[in-house]
Amino acid sequence: MVQASFDVTALGELLIDFTENGLSGQGNPLFEANPGGAPCNVLAMLGKLGKRCAFVGKVGEDMFGRRLKEVAQQAGICMDHLVFDPKVPTTLAFVQTLAGGDRDFSFYRNPGADMCLEAGEVPEAVIRQSRIFHFGTLSMTHPGVRQATCQALEYAKAGGTLISFDPNLRPPLWDSLEEARTQIAWGLGQCDILKIADNELEFMTGETDFDKGAALLRKQYPNIRVCNVTAGAQGSYAYYGDERVFVPALTLGGTIETTGAGDTFCACVLNFVLEHGIDGLTAGDLTEMLRFANAAAYLVTTRRGAIRSMPERAEVMALLAKTAV
Repeated sequence: MVQASFDVTALGELLIDFTENGLSGQGNPLFEANPGGAPCNVLAMLGKLGKRCAFVGKVGEDMFGRRLKEVAQQAGICMDHLVFDPKVPTTLAFVQTLAGGDRDFSFYRNPGADMCLEAGEVPEAVIRQSRIFHFGTLSMTHPGVRQATCQALEYAKAGGTLISFDPNLRPPLWDSLEEARTQIAWGLGQCDILKIADNELEFMTGETDFDKGAALLRKQYPNIRVCNVTAGAQGSYAYYGDERVFVPALTLGGTIETTGAGDTFCACVLNFVLEHGIDGLTAGDLTEMLRFANAAAYLVTTRRGAIRSMPERAEVMALLAKTAV
């Protein structure tokens, strides 16, 4: 059997998150340019956990695009398949942190380079030789990049690669929420591993009861083997076979913003599957998985940015030891 070249390959957006960072002397808000984008956030955390990762996407041939490649490489991510667009600029997002740490996004992406990735730019060998392929819906908002995503999924399935999906719903980026719902439904039908937020679960099922919502999804999409629901400050749920596990979030204070928390959680779930496999997981396994993922996600909320804010494994383990009951 040929050894996989990468543990995880992800496709999608790579952008600059301008996050609030105080006020100027004149009282104007200051924004810090943080490298971000959900797929690379996931890969950055996996890199901290010692996994080999590759990214597929497109940025502008500009100062932001070059900076993003540099930072991602510093995080240990293979960027050999990052494409530079000479005409379309790198996507930008301005993130306002609301009371309680929730976020409001303003995107500058009409167009943005990430949505211009083409099917012919997707590397077949890299995806086929990865243990897990991860994607979200920001690479499905427009026809061209949607075709690229579909091509990547074809390669993944042909290679027997496990598929991970995080809807990462951002309503301002869709022409209509019905289109968003259609594309999320398509993604749900492709994946083995799902990370879905509470608001996305309600969006897709109409259910505010997580158990009922997860049951509906798993019945409609029996391909989903590991289903994780994140509920912010409440905690997280895992559904696998007949098992259902809930682990409350850590409530230690110190939250600055929540950018990257869900991506960190997702990365930790993928890491657990890489280290333990996807077959025969027990309630104890799922509890261990969620505890680690919750702790890592909490640590990220105490820092600004995402790619450069991912915790080391030792930090997560120390926090778990400190908070053990």
